[in-house]
Amino acid sequence: MLKTRQLHYLVALADTLNFSRAAEACHVTQSTLSSGLKELEQGLGVQLAERTPHSVLMTPLGVEVVARARDVLTRLHDIEELARSQAGDGAGLLRLGTIPTVGPFLTPRALPLIRQAFPKMKVFLREELTADLLAGLVEGRLDLAVLALPHDLPPQVHAEVLFEDGYRLVCPRQHPLANLRSATAGDLHGRRLLLLERGHCLQRHALSSFPQAQLGEDESLAATSLPTLVAMVEEGLGLTLLPDLAVDAGALKGHDVALAALPDACPRRVALVWRKSSSKGALYSRIGACLRQARARVGEATGAGREGGREAVETAAPG
Repeated sequence: MLKTRQLHYLVALADTLNFSRAAEACHVTQSTLSSGLKELEQGLGVQLAERTPHSVLMTPLGVEVVARARDVLTRLHDIEELARSQAGDGAGLLRLGTIPTVGPFLTPRALPLIRQAFPKMKVFLREELTADLLAGLVEGRLDLAVLALPHDLPPQVHAEVLFEDGYRLVCPRQHPLANLRSATAGDLHGRRLLLLERGHCLQRHALSSFPQAQLGEDESLAATSLPTLVAMVEEGLGLTLLPDLAVDAGALKGHDVALAALPDACPRRVALVWRKSSSKGALYSRIGACLRQARARVGEATGAGREGGREAVETAAPG
């Protein structure tokens, strides 16, 4: 008979392809994990993993079994979640994932609001790219994720839009567009932008913010984070678009760059997503309300609101 712990062991081995790391992830000894997996294979009468002195490979059948094991473990988690949800007070652990272009700017303001609304809840934060967040939701590794739309979503998840997030143009002081307070599609037509490296959804969203402007990517350079992107602009390497959320949260503080509004840009939509099978949809919507409230507060402490963004950047600039 299959045992839940055996499925946990199998999934951990598939994720790490290493018995030692899999055992560590399951908080058991390597011999315990190895014995559990051997029992599983003997019970099923098939080989799920190929073992060599230096590597582990999942067999084709093992890959199929792992996919089903993930689904079983996720459904078991949802059953436990359903039982806990009857308390209605948000007690327990919330595993929340965010994309890097939202999390650092939103969650510091959201967490106090979530703690106030749900004092018995413990929040575990994870920052990953969109594809990894969605995989984490489907596999049951995460309960909630904050990401940006448009993006293809798996059929297993539900999305609730929190707010729209527009863009502003950031360019070096010596750039021809540096004196603009507001830029249009005509100003940006045919220009090449500094962007985040592939895998970040903001790269695609920024390029599609002005469909008629035929924006391109400066493929000679790519940043791994928004702070790096801002530093590249400050060094005169090019211009970029930053989300309003990041600018309002003070991402440009201390940088000598020029900032212009983009009122006609197509915004991205920041959304909260969770599994449709979860019993905590009502609770998650209440957490979404905390996130909306946090967005409204972004910029209040820094003074980097939409109307004051340019002035705040100039004040922070040296000299």
